[in-house]
Amino acid sequence: NINVYIKGDIFMIVKDWCSYCGCCAGVCVRNCIEVKETALVFDDNCNNCGICVDACPLAALEMEEE
Repeated sequence: NINVYIKGDIFMIVKDWCSYCGCCAGVCVRNCIEVKETALVFDDNCNNCGICVDACPLAALEMEEE
């Protein structure tokens, strides 16, 4: 499974090997990521800075432009 979150023309892709450890949420300066048991929820305050992508120890987050 791959979860995709869309904001404008940016796609945040959460790969199926995400462990929901919370590293991404911990580095988000806008507190835009909520870690659920089996999902990451990105809110509308996300500015697509990519800090969360760089912080993921499993490389399970990917950001793509349309």
